[in-house]
Amino acid sequence: MKRFNKTTGFAFCLLLAMITGCQVHAQPKILVFSKTTGFRHDNIEKGAATIKQLGATHGFLVDHTEEASKFTDESLRQYRAVVFLSTTGTVLDDAQKAAFMRYIQAGNGYVGIHAASDTEYQWPWYGKMVGAYFMSHPQVQAADLHVVDRKHSATKHLPKTWNRTDEWYDLKDLNREVNLLMKLDEQSYQGGKMGDYHPIAWYHEYDGGRAFYTGLGHTKESFDEPAFQQHIVGAIWYAIGQ
Repeated sequence: MKRFNKTTGFAFCLLLAMITGCQVHAQPKILVFSKTTGFRHDNIEKGAATIKQLGATHGFLVDHTEEASKFTDESLRQYRAVVFLSTTGTVLDDAQKAAFMRYIQAGNGYVGIHAASDTEYQWPWYGKMVGAYFMSHPQVQAADLHVVDRKHSATKHLPKTWNRTDEWYDLKDLNREVNLLMKLDEQSYQGGKMGDYHPIAWYHEYDGGRAFYTGLGHTKESFDEPAFQQHIVGAIWYAIGQ
């Protein structure tokens, strides 16, 4: 009996796909965008490199840019999600904003990491999408995060209470329509200003697409933490739509 080798197997699978009408899908691609016009975090290069490594491990392709000129209809069309990695200030002009809005409205995704909430204060559409704006922060320190939704791909691996060290943002202009994933326990650290309700990570469907934000990720060490890495991978897959 002839062996069913790899070449024969591939030909069989290809024939089966043709017969059944199945399609072979290419790996989804995302764009990591890290332009800054305000404070610049020294973790950006480390974060971008880590996300590229995670993509290679978890099955998605990653481009990284700080060029806002990438925000055109033609260029964005190749990506399933865009990650704003600690962007700050005004990073897009009016034409680029319009292209990004059309991109989200077409059913694509957005992930905001840390200072993504310190971005585009004068653009209400963005503010509602990211879900809040940065207001202030105390010094870097350990704190307890209460994981209120452990079914989402970005949090299902986490304990109910997650203690870790980071720079904890106080936020303003909260979008109350988001789905909360984690909140900070202000009794567990010094300097919080939001009281009992201090959201720090969430997701929601927005204007035809999907949006995810996490306030975590200030320190370089964050991007070496397996739990934080999985948090980001889960966020990206949500934004991609899988």
